Amino acid sequence: MYVPQKTVIVGAGPVGSLAALFAAQRGHDVEVYELRPDLRNPGTIPLNFTKSINLAVSERGINAMRHSGHPSILETVMTGTIPMRGRMIHGRSPLGDLYEHAQNYDAKGRAIYAIDRSGLNERLLNILDSMSNVKLFFNHKLTGADFHARRAWFEARDLALSPSSRPKEIEISFDLMIGADGAHSAVRYHMMKFTRMDYQQEYIDTLWCEFRIEPQETQPDRESKKRFRISQNHLHIWPGREFMFIAIPSEDGSFTSTLFLPSKQFAELERDPSHLPSFFDENFPGVTDLISRESLISSFQSNPHLPLISLKCRPYHYGSSGVIVGDAAHAMVPFYGQGMNAGMEDVRILFSIFDKHTELLEDNDPTADSHKLSSTPVSVRVEALAEYSEVRAPDAYAINEMALQNYVEMRSSVLSVRYRLRKFLEEFMSVYFPKLGWHTKYSRVSFSNQGYSDIVRQSDRQGRILFRVIFACVTSPVAAMFLVSGYRHRRFLLSTAAGLLGLN
Repeated sequence: MYVPQKTVIVGAGPVGSLAALFAAQRGHDVEVYELRPDLRNPGTIPLNFTKSINLAVSERGINAMRHSGHPSILETVMTGTIPMRGRMIHGRSPLGDLYEHAQNYDAKGRAIYAIDRSGLNERLLNILDSMSNVKLFFNHKLTGADFHARRAWFEARDLALSPSSRPKEIEISFDLMIGADGAHSAVRYHMMKFTRMDYQQEYIDTLWCEFRIEPQETQPDRESKKRFRISQNHLHIWPGREFMFIAIPSEDGSFTSTLFLPSKQFAELERDPSHLPSFFDENFPGVTDLISRESLISSFQSNPHLPLISLKCRPYHYGSSGVIVGDAAHAMVPFYGQGMNAGMEDVRILFSIFDKHTELLEDNDPTADSHKLSSTPVSVRVEALAEYSEVRAPDAYAINEMALQNYVEMRSSVLSVRYRLRKFLEEFMSVYFPKLGWHTKYSRVSFSNQGYSDIVRQSDRQGRILFRVIFACVTSPVAAMFLVSGYRHRRFLLSTAAGLLGLN
């Protein structure tokens, strides 16, 4: 009798939910286990986040959803987004005037999309809830996994009982476990007992704290865009060389805002938060016109000051039974807006590799039962998971490094002439000489599905070519001057050289 493959997803965030959808669309019996209460509950706070943290959806995430096979997922998700066409750089001129300077992300006008994390979770989980072959389990903590025997153990917490009550432990079986449970992944922890996994993590010397720019009050019949106190179609940045403040739009007219600051300066402000408004006036001009001084201090004192982790590991799988995706495999700092997008791309690539190997099996065995193909054979999973680790790790390492580099760009380079000149030249080449294939690094990352590691190579190559061209343009007038001078004095130079060589 045909028994569909049982795929267990640990983690019900956006990446885990998308993985569950991909598996369900292929006919698997899917079970999703989540440590937290139902993420659709407004009171559920994401791990290591505050309630209102916003995300940016770009082409990689959109393309992954497009390939999920669900007919309405894109429409369902994208209706809750706000397009951001570029960065809005805020500052103060030498004369003391406040200014805003827009920098489009892309010469072709393409945008990334802001979305509320809880809203995205709700939309994806509602889709899963409507599918008969998907079961959702909240308040379930993974406590053990045996990837040889394909068994796992969870603590099931009953919220109706007192917090001191002992959770009930349950045991489950699985054919494939997909870990999408974040940077501090329990799946990864247990998988490391079964495979020789290289692992590296580091915390950068920057903490972050969330603030909120409230919408302005409007009459009920006024346009919704009037609620926004600053442009809703930009990611707003107040760069500070060694730190920065950003603001991302929300559907209700507010902006989720974040302070990124070295830990030493956080400690100084924690000792006396009353200095916070003057710190903002000095370094982030105009913010205190958008957030009251009282709200700045209150948010700083009540919201957590959280670290930023960067994590790399490989391989991402064990045998035929386990694999990790998203932050569980490659947590990165948030400065490229690619954490969730890269995780969703993980899911698309993983299942495309499964599909490829399944099709190869079908080609080699035309008599194979299509039901058996939907329950991927162990031998196929072994090959597919090994290929996934091999092809995905270089790209994950690349975006991890680019995310760290982009912090410097956002807080500092956006103000430099060199950065703006290179951006202008690369966009000029992209628009007027498209056959040459020139694009900015940002447009390749955010508006294409090109491999991250390939983007690094292409961008480095473009940088070297631009340097040579600019160097030639700068030095050619000097070289020409020497050539003209040399031609005019050629007889003197020739006679001098002959004398030195004893040819006279």
